[in-house]
Amino acid sequence: MTPVVAIINTSPDTVEMLSYWLETAGLVVVSGMSHEIRSGRLDLTEFIGAHQPDVIVYDIAPPYERNWRLFEHLRETVFPNHPYVLTSTNAGLVKKCIDPALNVFEVLEKPYSLDAILQAVRTAMERSPNRQTGTDRAGVDVH
Repeated sequence: MTPVVAIINTSPDTVEMLSYWLETAGLVVVSGMSHEIRSGRLDLTEFIGAHQPDVIVYDIAPPYERNWRLFEHLRETVFPNHPYVLTSTNAGLVKKCIDPALNVFEVLEKPYSLDAILQAVRTAMERSPNRQTGTDRAGVDVH
C-alpha cells in the first residue's frame, strides 16, 4: 500500500505546494488546516482514523502556543508513537521544547527546501509503526 502523509498546516498555499511535491514523489497526501481542527470543523480523531497516516508533517506557526498545544494533543492522544516532521519559522525554539523521547524525526526551519521535506518524510516513514510491523493497513505483508 502506498505510504500516507498527513499535512497539518495554517497556510493553504503551503499545503498545496507540499501536497504536490510529495504526491509527485509517489506518496498519498491528506491534509487538514490547524484552525479547522481548533474550531472543531475538522474532527482530528476522525481524520487520523480515516487516513491512518504513516507520518505527519506539522507546522508550529504563530500563534506558537496554540499550535504547540494542538501538536501535544495530537501526539499524546490521537497519534501517539508515530513519527512527525515539524516545520516552523522558529525552529530553534521548537527544538529546545522537543523532548528527545518524542517521535519527532526532524524540525525544519522555514524556508526549507522541498527536497529536505521529502527526505525527512521518507526517513520518518521508516520509523512508522505501520511500516515496522511488516504489514500495511490492510494486513498485507510489505516485506
